[in-house]
Amino acid sequence: MAMRSSLWLMLALALALLVSVGAQETRYQKFLRQHVDYPRTPGLVGARYCNILLMRRAVNGPGRPCKPVNTFVHAPAKQLLSVCAQQPDGLHVTVGTLPVTACRLVGGNVRPPCTYRASQLNHRVQVACQNGRPVHLDRTF
Repeated sequence: MAMRSSLWLMLALALALLVSVGAQETRYQKFLRQHVDYPRTPGLVGARYCNILLMRRAVNGPGRPCKPVNTFVHAPAKQLLSVCAQQPDGLHVTVGTLPVTACRLVGGNVRPPCTYRASQLNHRVQVACQNGRPVHLDRTF
């Protein structure tokens, strides 16, 4: 019984930490957490990559619905910052293609545990910029 209480206490503390971290991060920091994985996390392939990374990065978590689509860009944050350099606000597209992993929700799961299918691609990336920083990944193509 004491073991179960300790487990619940640790889970509650971890959730409180995630909530407090999310409240303090800027839109740019949230963008990096949710969309930039450079260098690409080693040892994870296919659906396992998406399932684990979305959980580690707190994109999906307790009390949150499963995100239908999330894309990770495998390029340095500096490269994405340069997309916003010419014009600090609005939608902008990378000049060339970048390696990305697109994670798409499989089945009808709307609450965790979430299951994803992964596609590794080389795409141009369109981001929304605010004050010279990317704050939203709009699409890849």
